[in-house]
Amino acid sequence: MLAYRAARRFLSFSRFVSSSIPLRHLHQGAPRLDGNASIHPSAIIHPGAVLGKAVSVGPFCTVGSTARIGDGCELHPGCHVVGDTELGERCVVLSGAIVGADLPGRTIIGRNNVIGHYAVIGVKCQDLKYKPGDECFLIVGDNNEIREYTSIHRSSKSTEKTVIGDNNLIMGSCHIAHDCKIGKNNIFANNTLLAGHVVVEDYTHTAGSIVIHQFCHIGSYCFIGGGSVIAQDVPKYMMVSGDRAELRGLNLEGLRRHGFSSMEVRSMRSAYKKIFMPNDTQSDGIENRLSEVGKQKMRMMDAIKKRAFTTWQLASSRLVVQLHLVKSVTVLLINYRQCIDFFPEKIAKLYCTL
Repeated sequence: MLAYRAARRFLSFSRFVSSSIPLRHLHQGAPRLDGNASIHPSAIIHPGAVLGKAVSVGPFCTVGSTARIGDGCELHPGCHVVGDTELGERCVVLSGAIVGADLPGRTIIGRNNVIGHYAVIGVKCQDLKYKPGDECFLIVGDNNEIREYTSIHRSSKSTEKTVIGDNNLIMGSCHIAHDCKIGKNNIFANNTLLAGHVVVEDYTHTAGSIVIHQFCHIGSYCFIGGGSVIAQDVPKYMMVSGDRAELRGLNLEGLRRHGFSSMEVRSMRSAYKKIFMPNDTQSDGIENRLSEVGKQKMRMMDAIKKRAFTTWQLASSRLVVQLHLVKSVTVLLINYRQCIDFFPEKIAKLYCTL
């Protein structure tokens, strides 16, 4: 009886495989070598798929009809590359990961990326405004490490893209929703959750279990404390934390690690205090304080120009210091001006304990 049942299961499986045209059935035995490629017999690869040189495809993987796998890629057991998806050179897709979807649009993964166990990359967004049939896109740069159980969704419409830059570390169980724009060299700790249309610039660092509201803008070199809820823009160079996060001062450790000089940091402190920590509690609003810092910057630039034309030899000391100050005040001013344009009614509530 047991032998009879085993024979029936084998015959049913054989009929299922023979009906899976145009998928290629690779018979049991040693791994099939296709040039320098190594393809396990249990892998299912569509004849229309394009595989580069020295590709390794493990057991029980599937590669779809319009997928393109770059040179030197490794597909570990049980991972899947589907839809119009392109993997760049030397990418590693670990067990259980799913890259791409059978939807209109494309998923493009750059070079030297690692996609962790059971990560889901380039699937349909969770936005009710998405219309079936619309093309949607995800573009990932080079040298990113995307850890286990992370989800990154495509854009919500054809005129948008979800974009991940280069050299980012996205730790386990993070979520990056539709239409987000992520820069380079960012570190997202576990359970960092980004809603739709969030913009994150470069060199930011989030602690664990943080939530960022849709359409928020996170400036470069900032740090977000663990468990924070971000409902407003975060200016560059800042440290924020809390449920409905508030400014806690400059991200001094982050600035030091990224090579900012002590003079630049001191000039940022000066601009920061004038904008967010006025001595007079009855002082003018944030707009007037920004305007005053801008006027001070212009006065410095005018003084530097005059001094540079008359006494150029003095530039080796005081001029350099003033140039550092002008540079730092300028970037702070520009960033805060953007925040005011974006959330004018909320920016005045920001404060810190420096």
